[in-house]
Amino acid sequence: MPHITVEYTANLGAEARIPALLKTINDTLIAQDGAFPIGGIRSRAIELHDYRVADGAEDDAFVHITLKIGAGRSDAVKKKTCDELFEAVKAHFAEVYAKRYLALSMELIEFSESGTYKHNNIHARYKRAS
Repeated sequence: MPHITVEYTANLGAEARIPALLKTINDTLIAQDGAFPIGGIRSRAIELHDYRVADGAEDDAFVHITLKIGAGRSDAVKKKTCDELFEAVKAHFAEVYAKRYLALSMELIEFSESGTYKHNNIHARYKRAS
């Protein structure tokens, strides 16, 4: 963990620069002083074709990011991570935001490890590198 899901409206098209956004998200999480194991970071994006924003009168767009993490990190770590991640997302979309109606949002979901199942050999690669 963490797992990140980016939902974005299809009307953003190539302007969303999703591959660059996913790299920024992963880089931001990796930079959190070891709070998240690199081998557990997963980011993905889902382009939404069926959506409606507000009254539907404009070509409004949105991006919503869900950050899921396992329990156990301090409130300070969670706040720092979310603050830095949301600032990075806002910076990524700054030009688009200046040109059109765009809603950016993010939520943190923290869950108990007792409800998750994992089988991952990616972590071993990072243990060998250190």
